[in-house]
Amino acid sequence: MSRRKRASIGTSSSHSGYWANAWGRLKKNKSAIVSLILLILMILVAIFAKYVSPYPYDLQNPAEAYQSPSAQHWLGTDNFGRDILSRIIYGGRISLFVGFFSIFFAIIVGGILGAVAGYYAGKIDNILMRTMDILMAIPGLLLAITLAAAFEPGLRNVIIAIGVAEVPFYARILRSSVLSLKEQEFIEAARCIGASDKRIILKHIIPNCLAPIIVQSTLGMAGAILSVASLSFLGLGIQPPTPEWGSMLSNARQHILNYPHMVVFPGLAIMLTIFVLNILGDGLRDALDPRLKD
Repeated sequence: MSRRKRASIGTSSSHSGYWANAWGRLKKNKSAIVSLILLILMILVAIFAKYVSPYPYDLQNPAEAYQSPSAQHWLGTDNFGRDILSRIIYGGRISLFVGFFSIFFAIIVGGILGAVAGYYAGKIDNILMRTMDILMAIPGLLLAITLAAAFEPGLRNVIIAIGVAEVPFYARILRSSVLSLKEQEFIEAARCIGASDKRIILKHIIPNCLAPIIVQSTLGMAGAILSVASLSFLGLGIQPPTPEWGSMLSNARQHILNYPHMVVFPGLAIMLTIFVLNILGDGLRDALDPRLKD
């Protein structure tokens, strides 16, 4: 058996053992498991919103406007007589979709920039990291607002705006991980057997950087959901009549004193989702910490 094949098998076994141990530690964290189950339920409800929601999200019935929670409308109705529960369910589809894909965008772009900067160092590292420093000097929400305002409001532009604001964090994480890994013995061994830089980065370095990326992406998704709600609240995000939790809050704020249920339930949806993601992120951080290995 060749040295390359033996090294590949050894690395694969090491990775599988690491992830098995991490899953075992995660299962012991009851709050993280409950959060994971709740997140899966939220995703399933969002995916099958058409079958779960009691009414179409855009069904207007002026005769039933401003109704408080009842057996017919569990969370009440808004100023157009639309069922709030149905709109929250469909709004969850938008919020989770934007949160996932904006962070996915940030991981891909930031990961490439961070891996290149850390592996090649020198002038490339200096140029890329100073650019990231400039972006990090601007508050993330302010940068997202600026980018969203510069382009036409819409789903794609919101994802890009939030993703760009998150890129520096993932670039920093990948760069620091690459700097600590590229001088390790298994990387030197890969160079000695003639592995290309591309193969070393993709096959050896990035797989060993997944743990901090997974933790940051979980916490970052919570921030992304809050950002899209903020953008929609300001009128720069998802546009009516498409339901989104932030826009629901914006439309209901003038009725907060007389019909507080129009504000409370979308706000609770945002709070619960972010809470679940933060608890899960904390649990993943503890589970994936190598210092906690049994």
